[in-house]
Amino acid sequence: MAKVTRDDVARLAGTSTAVVSYVINNGPRPVAPATRERVLAAIKELGYRPDRVAQAMASRRTDLIGLIVPDARQPFFAEMAHAVEQAAAERGKMVLVGNSDYLDEREVHYLRAFLGMRVSGLILISQGPSETAAMEIDAWDARVVLMHRRPDAIDDVAVVTDDVGGAQLATRHLLEHGHPYVACLGGTEVTPTVGDPVTDHVEGWRRAMREAGKSLEGRLFPAPYNRYDAYKVALELLAGPNRPPALMCATDDQAIGVLRAARELRIDVPGELAVAAFDDVKEAALTDPPLTTVASDRQAMARSAVDLVLDDGLRFAGSRRERLKQFPSRLVIRRSCGCG
Repeated sequence: MAKVTRDDVARLAGTSTAVVSYVINNGPRPVAPATRERVLAAIKELGYRPDRVAQAMASRRTDLIGLIVPDARQPFFAEMAHAVEQAAAERGKMVLVGNSDYLDEREVHYLRAFLGMRVSGLILISQGPSETAAMEIDAWDARVVLMHRRPDAIDDVAVVTDDVGGAQLATRHLLEHGHPYVACLGGTEVTPTVGDPVTDHVEGWRRAMREAGKSLEGRLFPAPYNRYDAYKVALELLAGPNRPPALMCATDDQAIGVLRAARELRIDVPGELAVAAFDDVKEAALTDPPLTTVASDRQAMARSAVDLVLDDGLRFAGSRRERLKQFPSRLVIRRSCGCG
């Protein structure tokens, strides 16, 4: 059976192949509604399927967006990836996902792979791009938008949330419950990293504590970002002689590990230990007790990142500061902090 071509569709619809192309690609020129309906009916009747490979070779771009995340097994990154996929679908694009596993060489591997595939653009949720990654992006003259984190190494536009302000909100709220101080479960970085969300969460905690006249000494505890390792850290911390009355966790995943450790040690939350965190993953509403946390508008951030990576005029407008798209944070109050 002969392959159906765009010419066949144009003949049956009584129009030009250019108009068929405009309908298939949703542009760049508008098509009258009646003409569009004729083209779509012809496509359906003939069973026409566009040759995406040929289109990509002609335009040197595909209908794909590359997305690199540190670890899609973590709920926050999984939910962010899903939001990006939904936003990309609204623009007629599909998403390829690669996990860097917090390793520079894996991040560079996916950068090269996705850019070599001529993706329409690339969204990078990075653990902190290396100089090699930054050079790779420059070498490809790539359409890259940073998301969730914006380090100094890469000057592309970034879509982030107000990490410092959100952590301040959560820490202040815990202090308003009358606790003498709030401890913080931070990340594992010894040296603060510019643009790192967890570093900013810790900074927000510091600011709220200083505003309240509270000492910071001995009240910041390093812990990995995932619940399993955070659980081990929490077991030791909560079983020790200096158990804090309240704890601000840099991520929800850490807080889930803390709640598990508290339950095993028979420590009442929030009666003996108040807990708040950051991210508002869906699971936060189902923990025992439900977790007070800071939320960002992931859907709006994902739409913004997709729009920016596809629209050059938006990506390159303004100064570095103006190309930082920061979304506000909001406190989601549940029972782990002592409310309700």
